[in-house]
Amino acid sequence: MTELEAVLKDLTTDGDQIDRLVAGLDAEQWNLPTPAPGWTIRHQIAHLAFIFRLAATAATDAEAFKALTAGAQSNFDGAVNAALKDYENDTPEVLLARWRAERETVVKGLAAVPAGEVVPWLVNPLPPIVLACAGIMEQFAHGQDIADALGVELERTDRLKHLVVFAILTRDFGYLARGLTPPATEFRFEITGPSGEVWAFGPEDGEQRVSGPATDFCLLVTRRRHRADLAVTATGAEADHWLDIAQAYRGPAGAGRTPGQFATAGR
Repeated sequence: MTELEAVLKDLTTDGDQIDRLVAGLDAEQWNLPTPAPGWTIRHQIAHLAFIFRLAATAATDAEAFKALTAGAQSNFDGAVNAALKDYENDTPEVLLARWRAERETVVKGLAAVPAGEVVPWLVNPLPPIVLACAGIMEQFAHGQDIADALGVELERTDRLKHLVVFAILTRDFGYLARGLTPPATEFRFEITGPSGEVWAFGPEDGEQRVSGPATDFCLLVTRRRHRADLAVTATGAEADHWLDIAQAYRGPAGAGRTPGQFATAGR
């Protein structure tokens, strides 16, 4: 199995877990509010369906992708909200079927990209494996919102390593979203996976250091928990500041979560 195949397999497994959360919900439950202001469970699945549709189009039809993302650069929030309208009249059954189809299509599309080639994306072209990791990030974030709305816990495994790597690659997004200049200093990351394995990145003697459990780290970089409720720690002023602004996605940071918002937060 190639590295890309492994990531796509984990992307599928993560999606299946969210699928099991929502497949048995009734129409009223699909309209339950999630911690994301103004977003219901329906909105979360619609967003995932759109993101996967976008990624599948990027992998298979560059010109169609360009047309689909026209306007996103100048008005990111507007583009996202406009995309959600395409799903607003779907019944839960139709919406779930659309998301399942998009998940299957994106896996096939990314797997078929010739080795060494990149696919277009919102800012810069990306290798298919990085886009697959972005999909894992999206499913983690929006799946967590759904789990929070339902009051359930999701299983977290060493599949999180893909999101950890992606968050480190996109370390500067939090600065850019706020109009700040990212520091030139390379950080040292020491993140412990659910299995107990430590994933280390960056210079061993780095003065700016971030460490903690992978689940907490991923909740931090997707802004699904406040840093005060997580066991992620920093050494050095720059690393400490990064914990306040970390985000593994482009666009506005959003309000994030407040300290103590979730009684079960922190591990």
